[in-house]
Amino acid sequence: MRKSLGALLAICLAGLQFLAVLAVVSSSYVTSEQALIRHARDLLRDVGHNTIEHSKGFLRPAEGAAELAARLAQNRVIASDNPQLLEQLLFQQLQIAPQFAGVYFGSEAGDFVMVMRMAEGPAPFRTKIISRTDTGHEVRLIWRDNNFHAVHEEADPQDTYDPRTRPWYQEARERLTTIWTDPYIFFTSHQPGITLAAPVLGESGGIRGVVGVDIEISAISRFLAQLNIGETGKALIINSNGDVIAHPDPELIKTSRADGSLRFVNIAEFDDLIARAAFTPYLRNGQMQVEEERPSQFVLRGARYVSTVLPMLNDRLPWTIAVYAPEDDFTAVIKENRTTNIWIAALVAVVTGILGLKLANWLNKPVRAFAVRSTLIAQGEIDADAPLPKTYRELERANDTLVREIHARRTAEQDYGQTFDLSARGMAQVTPDGKILRANARFGAILGQGGNLSGRPLAEVLSAEPPTLWPPDATAFEAPDSTREFQCRRGDGALIWVAVNTILVRDDQGSPRHGVITLDDVTAAKDGAAQILQLNREISHLARGHTMGQLASGLAHELNQPLTAIAQNADSALLILSQMPGAPAELAEILDSIERQSLRAGEIIRALRGFIRKDEGVRAAFDLAELVEQALQLVRTEAAEAQVIVETRLPCDLPQAEGNRVQIAQVLVNLLHNAIEAIAASGGAERRVTVAATAAEGWLTVDVQDTGPGVAAGLALFSPFETSKPGGMGLGLTISRSIVEANGGALWHEAGEGGGTCFVFTVPQAAGPMRTTDGSEDAA
Repeated sequence: MRKSLGALLAICLAGLQFLAVLAVVSSSYVTSEQALIRHARDLLRDVGHNTIEHSKGFLRPAEGAAELAARLAQNRVIASDNPQLLEQLLFQQLQIAPQFAGVYFGSEAGDFVMVMRMAEGPAPFRTKIISRTDTGHEVRLIWRDNNFHAVHEEADPQDTYDPRTRPWYQEARERLTTIWTDPYIFFTSHQPGITLAAPVLGESGGIRGVVGVDIEISAISRFLAQLNIGETGKALIINSNGDVIAHPDPELIKTSRADGSLRFVNIAEFDDLIARAAFTPYLRNGQMQVEEERPSQFVLRGARYVSTVLPMLNDRLPWTIAVYAPEDDFTAVIKENRTTNIWIAALVAVVTGILGLKLANWLNKPVRAFAVRSTLIAQGEIDADAPLPKTYRELERANDTLVREIHARRTAEQDYGQTFDLSARGMAQVTPDGKILRANARFGAILGQGGNLSGRPLAEVLSAEPPTLWPPDATAFEAPDSTREFQCRRGDGALIWVAVNTILVRDDQGSPRHGVITLDDVTAAKDGAAQILQLNREISHLARGHTMGQLASGLAHELNQPLTAIAQNADSALLILSQMPGAPAELAEILDSIERQSLRAGEIIRALRGFIRKDEGVRAAFDLAELVEQALQLVRTEAAEAQVIVETRLPCDLPQAEGNRVQIAQVLVNLLHNAIEAIAASGGAERRVTVAATAAEGWLTVDVQDTGPGVAAGLALFSPFETSKPGGMGLGLTISRSIVEANGGALWHEAGEGGGTCFVFTVPQAAGPMRTTDGSEDAA
């Protein structure tokens, strides 16, 4: 019996197809289940990391606010012994961060100032001020609205609160660093929270007091409730002592003590049975023992679960992030589809068998044609030069296509070679052992290397400084693709900065074939960045010096008059005493000493003012247009955050200026900073700052105009300590005018076009070359 080749081929194809599909279905089920479990673990890990970052981002502003308040009090920018100013500082910090429940300061003398939010009462904020004296203490409670206006005030003589006895004060005082307390339930709001405290040190290094911040962490539980972890998965945060401090259901984390106060629920007694089973094993000797990420699987009541625990990675916040989810949330679908897929595999096998039979017959047709043709040629019925079957014409077209592909490949290789050789960037191909295969002319020009570089070691041509930086040896080209910047020494000995990008090309087996290096000379960019960085440092240093000088000068001016009055009154008292018979000689000596000491104090103040006024800096010629561009770089980030456009209108032939370059830069940065802050605070639609400069009659005039709200009515500009900013000191414009006048110019205010503010200052024009449009120099 003869067998049909087509039928046999179809049956074998269908059988193999069924077995293949069945194997794929079975293996895909296993691999899919494992992949989904791995995906579940990755998801739990990502949720844990997201929770960590969210918690850190939630708590980080509190640490910054506490340390800022401590530094301000420590540096006496806001005197910690002035309750009114201290209350205003704490009020501002509380408004900045909505997660803060209260901000406070306690001193070594037992004084205390606290500003806290109030859910109920006559106003949204309440201040407690405790002042201690030798005879006792006074407690004042002040309710304020959002604008710091007092709404209600009363005394509380029954309040015996002393900050020095509180754990947050004692721990910060003992450790002399910022500390976090263990989480606890706030007494007033019944919400979970945590306290951060930072010490305030005196000039001698001793403790002056402690700044504290109370933070409600219930928002972390709300964040956990919004996470999608499968269908029923959950994430929670466990403190180092096992207390659950955050959970999607915040009511589960609180319980009452015997005295009626609230506390956190420990994981060992937690009402979430799955969480208790998953994470209680990590609680040993009353402490959570989790030093690194630990994924796990467990079975509870016949159901399988996956879980992951991660440490907080912070010694001051030793929290554990715990996440769990049922496996069925990820694998239930593939379990349900497993049987269906098997039936689908059988159906596919039958269909493919039928189609395979037809396909076999179609594929076998050319074979039969060639067999018949061979038989006819053997019998001599047709000539061997007879036309070939149509199938061969199709093969011939395929062959023509292959020839065209080879031609296209050669053309592409030629184009690549021209691109490589003519590229404006330095390019080189390097072998895996670190030798140059080929390099274009730009590569050699950047490195100052002439001639053919082929065959030379890359470490020799690309001579890094220090030599061990890159590449470490001739066989180190196995590093992943990267871009680095470092110094190297050219062939002529000069040091330059280069940006190097490396790409490793591998063959089909993954073995390295060669590397491609692109090289750019970034020396000019590095030099420009270094100049801007140096200018920023000099401006900061100069600003501190001018601020201290202006403060000292103002204090000297204010103290000189009362000292003069003291001297005159002492002299008058001596005159009256000399006319009184029998006056005590000791009284005359005391009055004489008062007069001499007041005169001595006046001489000290006059010497201090003279010393401050002698510091005029070094004056020299400089490019004002270049200085304006560098000043814009220093405020560009601030302008971008405030969505303010800063533009310049500088003539191409602007002459050079003469003066102290760093001081003039400080004035520019201060005016730009004020303009950006004014626009940001106004919230107007037009947000633009324009810097213009003109030259006339030996002077350069610079205008800084903004589209802000303008100068407030009644504000005395350029007067010390006059400011419209809640946290300002009122010295910026005063210092700027002093700087400009010290450099021979003037600074004044003009009304801006269409509103806004315009500040104008002048500097002398230098006698020398001026810039032209082509970058050359002409005589000024």
